[in-house]
Amino acid sequence: MNSGLRNFFPFLSAMMLTAGLYSCGNSDAKEEKAAAAEAAPALQAFNLQKGNVSSNIKIPGELIAFQQVDLYAKVSSFVRKLNADVGTQVSEGQLLATMEAPELNAQLSGAESKLKSQEAIYLSSKANYDRLLETSKTPGTVSQNDLDIAFARQKSDLAQLDAAKAALREVGDNRNYLTIRAPFSGVITARNVSAGAYVGPAGKGSELPIFTLQEQKKLRLVVSVPEAYTSYLTSQSEVAFTIHSLNNRKFTGKVIRLAGALDRKLRSQHIEIDVPNNDKILLPGMIAEVSIPLNSATSNFVVPSTAILNSTKGVFVIKIQDHKTKWVPVTTGRSEDGKTEIFGDLNEGDTLITAATEEVRDDVTVPAVKVGK
Repeated sequence: MNSGLRNFFPFLSAMMLTAGLYSCGNSDAKEEKAAAAEAAPALQAFNLQKGNVSSNIKIPGELIAFQQVDLYAKVSSFVRKLNADVGTQVSEGQLLATMEAPELNAQLSGAESKLKSQEAIYLSSKANYDRLLETSKTPGTVSQNDLDIAFARQKSDLAQLDAAKAALREVGDNRNYLTIRAPFSGVITARNVSAGAYVGPAGKGSELPIFTLQEQKKLRLVVSVPEAYTSYLTSQSEVAFTIHSLNNRKFTGKVIRLAGALDRKLRSQHIEIDVPNNDKILLPGMIAEVSIPLNSATSNFVVPSTAILNSTKGVFVIKIQDHKTKWVPVTTGRSEDGKTEIFGDLNEGDTLITAATEEVRDDVTVPAVKVGK
């Protein structure tokens, strides 16, 4: 055997050994891959359905008196007597204060004297006209011109008499303003003067009112609802609120009044909620935390919050279609109790992955899917 054949046999043996080892390695890799695929757990998924998400937002509000009025003196005068003080519970029509103005008595006497004078003048002119009218029935005794002048004077004196009566009533009305009565039942929350003080209309004699009267058996809860949430509230909607200063005690009330327009600065709608307060636990001026229910009348797609993938590319859900994954862009709505509204190119009954992660790539084949409820 020559030297060429001696060198060829060892080389052939080495090639056969390498081929055998490669065949064994490739077979083992395939078996390991198949075993790993069999061992991989099935992806959890669910069928997309429509539903409602009940949630709420918390907005600060303020309690104010159902009715409130500042009571001023109508005419310039001096306080003679005060019949109420801070904290006094008063009834409608109850006398609160009495004032005195001596000049009104002089004006009243002058008006009464002028009225009596005008009455006498009118009676005289009327009697004169009546006599001339009776005499004129005899032809040629009284000219028509004299009769007309007497009639005109009677009418003028009657007008003057009516003016005197009106002046007397005006002085009498001003005297009536010397007493202040409660316009409605409530509690006096402020008293700013004492007996003997000079008072008058606002800015004329007194800058502050004599009394401030509030109705507190029923309060108004005033809330400014942002534009995005105005559609969730209607008249008679029931809301709950808590008062921090009362250890977060919970109260309820109904929406009674809606402004029907947005505030141009805050872009919010003013609403008022009537709150019964017979026990007077609540006080005007308290700050409340109002819970506004966000209950929509329409149904939207609702998914578990874990089914939403927030990636650097955007917000997606992962749909299974023809055994392949598909990242579907969505926008989210309200969230509550682990569920979230979504909006996107989806149909009811679509199969979505329950726990969406970036490890589940887009457009890859899914070996196994387990659809739950």
